[in-house]
Amino acid sequence: MNLTDCVLCPRECHVNRTIGRIGYCGQSDKIVAARAALHMWEEPCISGANGSGAVFFAGCNMRCIFCQNYDIAHNNAPCKTISISRLSEIFLELQAKGAHNINLVTPTHYIPQIVDALHLAKDNGLTLPIVYNTSGYEKVETLKLLDGLVDIYLPDLKYYSSDISTRYSNAPDYFKIATAAIAEMFRQVGTPVFVANDIHSQDISETSLMKKGVIVRHLLLPDCAEDSCYILRYLYETYGNDIYISIMNQYTPLPQVTSLASLNRKITEDEYDAIIDYAISLGIENAFIQEGETASESFIPSFDCEGI
Repeated sequence: MNLTDCVLCPRECHVNRTIGRIGYCGQSDKIVAARAALHMWEEPCISGANGSGAVFFAGCNMRCIFCQNYDIAHNNAPCKTISISRLSEIFLELQAKGAHNINLVTPTHYIPQIVDALHLAKDNGLTLPIVYNTSGYEKVETLKLLDGLVDIYLPDLKYYSSDISTRYSNAPDYFKIATAAIAEMFRQVGTPVFVANDIHSQDISETSLMKKGVIVRHLLLPDCAEDSCYILRYLYETYGNDIYISIMNQYTPLPQVTSLASLNRKITEDEYDAIIDYAISLGIENAFIQEGETASESFIPSFDCEGI
């Protein structure tokens, strides 16, 4: 992909990032990151016992108003500019720390550089599965650059309604774009493959790590139950139980949304239970369900340039 006329993502800004111009993502062609560390707050088959080796990249092509990583998405957090060779070293350092995988968080606008860094790291001994952790707002043509490099796709499917996706993410075409992207992700990695995390365990279902596959995340938002039901129905009718679905109740109103009445509250237990009941009624079996009080800012790591 040519960063002199950037069309990596669906925004298709056509800016020359190689001379410092920035598009919707807010980034030039330099890799900028906020944190690289073991991360315990992903789905159990991603975090495992040791943690996922998460690299949080700065900037974002979605920039959702409610984002829990708002500061790095909007380039307001401390970050460092790093080279491709340094990024490859970070991958190897996370492997040495015992990470179960390399978790690329909000990587879309750095795909060409990440591809080079992954090749370099693999040439120098990187063997971990690669997780691509994304909003789902991806171009199929760009995702094809990752074919054979990414093992686990971890996309969001945030919205069905174009009204909601426009209001919260300025992306009226979100559902059409994201569903095409997820189809390409599934084409690349196929049905889930797991390995035992604990060689002494006889029950792989309780101590397993995903080695390959797709987990689609859906975060429930206040007063958007109808949208959530449509998304769950679409995913099940399209993929059955050949993917996993993570149904998330951890939405937390952060300072940037306190003036918006539609977003200024958490999801109630009754709202979440109703969506879970609907998922069960559809026949969804491969689902991650959050229990208890998970809506909390504790899910937001410190963006302090650790590991960068």
